[in-house]
Amino acid sequence: MTPMTSPQPRPNVAEIPPYVAGKPPTVRPGMTSYKLSSNENPYPPLPGVVEAVQAGVAAMNRYPDMGAVALYEALAQRFGVPVEHLSVATGSVGLIYQLVQAFCDPGDEVVFAWRSFEAYPIAVTAAAATAVKVPVTADGRHDLDAMAAAITERTKVVLVCTPNNPTGPAVTQTELDGFLAKVPPHVLVVVDEAYVEFVRTSDPVDGLATYRGRDNVVLTRTFSKAYGLAGFRVGYAVAPAPIAAALRAVSLPFGVSTVAQAAAIASLERQDELLERVEALVAERARVVEGLRAAGWDVPEAQGNFVWFELGDRTLDFAAAADEAGIVVRPFAGEGARVSIGETEANDRLIAVAAAFAR
Repeated sequence: MTPMTSPQPRPNVAEIPPYVAGKPPTVRPGMTSYKLSSNENPYPPLPGVVEAVQAGVAAMNRYPDMGAVALYEALAQRFGVPVEHLSVATGSVGLIYQLVQAFCDPGDEVVFAWRSFEAYPIAVTAAAATAVKVPVTADGRHDLDAMAAAITERTKVVLVCTPNNPTGPAVTQTELDGFLAKVPPHVLVVVDEAYVEFVRTSDPVDGLATYRGRDNVVLTRTFSKAYGLAGFRVGYAVAPAPIAAALRAVSLPFGVSTVAQAAAIASLERQDELLERVEALVAERARVVEGLRAAGWDVPEAQGNFVWFELGDRTLDFAAAADEAGIVVRPFAGEGARVSIGETEANDRLIAVAAAFAR
């Protein structure tokens, strides 16, 4: 055996796929450009949130409250759950990493739909676990029957992204109940609800009721989307006490900053204003989908704050056409493009680009 001449990371590290963030918009003279590539909330911070953050900035020489006591209490009160059933982290993506780390040994399997959230295979590979990707249906939905069939004795975690990012459809409560009935009790089911506030279906998932009825279900949610705190990185999990304790055990000390905790608490206190903004975005989503379908596009059901274009080999051409119009989208080469619901003018340009591209 040839001796190593330098430190070597674990073999799985070289296999970790890169996370591709949404690009910023191209600056075009005389034209306002819009970023529709990262599913960000186009609204500025809620009233009072900036003031709460500024108070936290004054203490930047001190470490954050590692126990996030005030944030846990606010979440517990808002959702009617015990504090010991909560865990906070740097966005819901941080919680996904922690869940795989806490529950998977190397080689254990994690089942999830594909295409789904880009960070799933990254988190799984980083933990030296094995990703089991189950194709979504032709209309971008989770194939829960196929996912249940994909569970083996090596499966430790199943990820259910609802609404599914980037394709858009949401799982119904009936579908989720039927799926959970097929999942062995020792397999952890993660219901990733990053876009839960935007769901408008006749049979929406009631994540809190679902977690209360089972010992193997955890919800992950974020303040990045509906609450507009993407730059502060704070999310939370709701889970039975043993699962929440495992998440807190593997969490990064002082991971959620003082200003992020302050912003999250202030946002929870302003639920009415938040819901008004969410309703406005949902109305814009409906307008965009109607415009796209009128232009001949068969877009999947959109239940997040984005729409999905199935484009195949034309994906990069579509992204280039959007860029020329002053909007940047998130292309997945060879598959399609996800476009966030943004400002009214940005959405109008998207409809126009799509109409021209379809012709």
